[in-house]
Amino acid sequence: MNLPEPFIQSLQNLEGFHEEAFKAVHQSGAQITSVRLNPNKTCNIQHLPFDIEGKVPWSYNGYYLKERPSFTLDPLFHAGAYYVQEASSMFLEEALKQTVDLTKPVRVLDLCAAPGGKSTLIQSVISPESLLLSNEVIKTRVNILTENITKWGAANVIVTNNDPKDFQRLQNYFDVIVVDAPCSGSGLFRKDPNAINEWSENNVTLCAQRQQRILADIMPSLKEGGVLIYSTCSYSKQEDEEIEDWLIQEFKVESLQLKVDQVWSIVETVSEISGAYGYRFYPDKVKGEGFFIAAFKKPLNSLAITEGKSQKGKPKNKQAVTAGEIETIKPLLIQADNFFYLKQNEEVVAVPGYFENDLVSIQSALYIKKAGVKLGTIIRNELIPSHELAVSNMLAASIPKIEISLETALQYLRRHDISLQTEMRGWVLITYQQLPLGWVKVMPNRTNNYYPREWRILNK
Repeated sequence: MNLPEPFIQSLQNLEGFHEEAFKAVHQSGAQITSVRLNPNKTCNIQHLPFDIEGKVPWSYNGYYLKERPSFTLDPLFHAGAYYVQEASSMFLEEALKQTVDLTKPVRVLDLCAAPGGKSTLIQSVISPESLLLSNEVIKTRVNILTENITKWGAANVIVTNNDPKDFQRLQNYFDVIVVDAPCSGSGLFRKDPNAINEWSENNVTLCAQRQQRILADIMPSLKEGGVLIYSTCSYSKQEDEEIEDWLIQEFKVESLQLKVDQVWSIVETVSEISGAYGYRFYPDKVKGEGFFIAAFKKPLNSLAITEGKSQKGKPKNKQAVTAGEIETIKPLLIQADNFFYLKQNEEVVAVPGYFENDLVSIQSALYIKKAGVKLGTIIRNELIPSHELAVSNMLAASIPKIEISLETALQYLRRHDISLQTEMRGWVLITYQQLPLGWVKVMPNRTNNYYPREWRILNK
């Protein structure tokens, strides 16, 4: 792997950069694979089809693997038991725990969220009464974000597809904003050598300008006293420490210093102008890829702070769910009274009751791709269940279910016909290692496979 000489020159004199070790780790061809388990889906780590090499030290549920398996052929991956995430970026968990009181309900925005690694991490550490708004700017990427959020199973997430400037309609609204900004990508050269061909000094400058625009657009929606966490997968000072200085000059934010265990070998940096703290991850020092992260607090500009208020009312363009339909749904759910119900294109959707007003506010300002959990369509007092319900954390234990083998699970995930030996009839939940994969409808002479066609695995 030949790293561009202008790139190497741009890193000289950066805190923690050692050219020989840096080049050697890129030449080594070493690849690191890590996963983060879903704490809301009970899964015996011994049943996972890969060998654990050790813990990611800054993530409670993060693990390194000895080698990269075929995740596509693991039903537990499709069940949302874990997420495949780069280890360095899991440090977001530590940044959140050190800067935010996560025991209290908070509104969190993950601005550049696809494919969903940071959003699923955030959802795992916030309180059940908190709200996560997971946004993706690029329309073509919002579907994979929605799929990964759905598999994670949580109801307290809203997925949107909006430009950062659209969030100015929600002034002083979020307690926490996470901006994992689009960048020049130099931190991923070892993982993706093709990214080297796209690197240039001009591209670094363009990325830094874009990062400033994104941050300027989003700052009005962060509450006074709220926390901004900024990160990139770039080593460039222009995209990292210089952005810190720009943020402090433009918005008077306060840099927050994080506690970092010495044995982690994460490099703490201090920006030249404002003395802002940043944290660099070098692959010759940490077991992970290149990464940069920094945390800030928005100043309190007035004695009487006006927090972003949720609008009262009902979500627009939603059909009412009748009392009879709710009674049909309730036996299928855990804590059914904690949700409110609405219809969208005849499908019943369950949304946590505590953020009904938030949904109204967000709907008035943004384009919503997904909110809460789709339960299904009610026809003649029967729920035709949605796949979202199957993989959610809302299902009652009394739901009829059938545990299947690995071979049958893969057939199911390919959306092929499967044969089940059962006396059950009607809608049945298919499980693998006790985790739901989706629905089948068992008929007297056949079993209909209802795994989503667009999610089926094509790998033979």
